Amino acid sequence: MREKIRTIVAIVTGLWMVFMGSEGLSATPPPSPCVKTVVDRTGAQVCLPAAINRIVITCYGGASHEIALFGGSRKVVAQPSIDRFPLLAKIYENFVDVPDAGAFDNVNLETILALQPDVVFAGIVSPQGNQRIRTLGIPVVVLGIGRADIDNLLKEFTMVGGILGAEETAAALVAYWNDRLSLIRNRLASIPEEARKKVFYGTTGPPFRTEGGLWWGHHFIRAAGGINAAQEIKMRGGVTPEQLLLWNPDVIIITTNHSQNRQGSGMVGDIRNHPKYRNIAAVKNNAMFACPIGTFWWDRPSPEAILGILWLAKTLYPRQMEALSIKIETKRFFSRFYHYALSDAEFNAFFSTVGKVNP
Repeated sequence: MREKIRTIVAIVTGLWMVFMGSEGLSATPPPSPCVKTVVDRTGAQVCLPAAINRIVITCYGGASHEIALFGGSRKVVAQPSIDRFPLLAKIYENFVDVPDAGAFDNVNLETILALQPDVVFAGIVSPQGNQRIRTLGIPVVVLGIGRADIDNLLKEFTMVGGILGAEETAAALVAYWNDRLSLIRNRLASIPEEARKKVFYGTTGPPFRTEGGLWWGHHFIRAAGGINAAQEIKMRGGVTPEQLLLWNPDVIIITTNHSQNRQGSGMVGDIRNHPKYRNIAAVKNNAMFACPIGTFWWDRPSPEAILGILWLAKTLYPRQMEALSIKIETKRFFSRFYHYALSDAEFNAFFSTVGKVNP
């Protein structure tokens, strides 16, 4: 079915371009009237039409999840493949056959043009691709994705909810986040900064890459009450075994959102058995964990990322967070925001790469 839809899109694209060329007209459709303006993650003012009925997404970073949660799933006419998120496809079945118009800087302008979207949601890390789409006369709303922090992510929820006419849902989501973040702060308030767990967040490895103070991984750790071992590097970069030994983290967290790390528990085993890492505190104490995956990676920015922050807080400080049930919290979140009754088996599958569950 998916291949059939992709074929249809390709045929329509070709016919559109031939027609435009035969008429001697510009391939850029006339812009829809500008009715409202939003400020995106880059600070740009983006003018939008009154009705948003056709949406193209050209990034990962939880964009599909935001739009779906705010009631826009059936308006999405193109997005990157969601094959890695089977539960998202189960909840929003119409996503399965949506064609792919490319991602980030590798976008297919002809396909996007033929789909005639009212708006394109794109990522902040692809300025060239985003500008190419703007030349078509289509509004581009840039999202923060991996460069988000907590404050900007909550502002993004409000913005996207407003674009889709879901202001009440956006306000409820922001309030939920603020409530749960406050819960973590209150539960951990008695732990002084010098006693907080030092966490290393591995985005690939070994050999490792990680995220410093200007990327989401840092804010993920800080929101959970930890200290980012790599905060000094600011952006992203490689980490030698010698540097990791100098940092000597109490806990190592492995993301599963890179192809190298699909089986997080296997990566934990690789670290444990690597002779260069055996003297690191996290290795000696077996404090290494792969991040769970729900409808999206729990360690990456999305509406669901607050569940990952709660999971990490409980992983780092099990005694202080003992009263919190990750299973109950997750089921309530799915019911309230996805309108989906999550089963025990589906919840347990979130932790299939983790190697340890603390529900």
